[in-house]
Amino acid sequence: MTVRVLVVDDHPIVRGGLVALLQGQPDVEVVGEASNAAEAISRADDTMPDVVLTDLRLGPGGDGVDITKALRHNASGPAVVILTTYDHDVDIVRAVEAGAAGYLLKDADPQAIIAAIRTAAAGGIVLDESQERRVVESMRVRRVDLSGREREVLALVADGLSNREIAKALFLSEATVKTHLVHAFDKLGVDSRTAAVAAARTAGVID
Repeated sequence: MTVRVLVVDDHPIVRGGLVALLQGQPDVEVVGEASNAAEAISRADDTMPDVVLTDLRLGPGGDGVDITKALRHNASGPAVVILTTYDHDVDIVRAVEAGAAGYLLKDADPQAIIAAIRTAAAGGIVLDESQERRVVESMRVRRVDLSGREREVLALVADGLSNREIAKALFLSEATVKTHLVHAFDKLGVDSRTAAVAAARTAGVID
């Protein structure tokens, strides 16, 4: 059986390296490439891959989890394996909940990436014991579900910006910035800017 794979990464060099790796396998056929979420979804419809190997962060317009949600809305969609540099619990949980078959780091052994694609194509799950344990533990605690704007505000707080500077950077009023911070504090269960940044980083909400 030949496994048909669509490779998605916004960095051409990385994408090219993955394509070269996979094309060297006798049982793998690279049927397409994409650099963003919209292109990936369109190419998947056109090429009908068995597995989509995608980066997590793809810039504006959606990420690997969005691709997973779009392609896994029915059982006939391709398996999705996320390959990323981000080892945050919240990202792993998001990927699993969206229906991803696996979550690997980019420093994984090349043979492990190939094995993951084969496993996913066969209907298996590609998570190591540590990841499985972290997913279970993360799902047991309250989910940190910050809005996109709340994440942006917290990221700028982490960079040391004041409310006034954040307002200017995001074209918001200071009152709106304060409101976003209050909501973020409540969701994170903290009562200070420093604690909010620490909690958000621990949860993988901001880098």
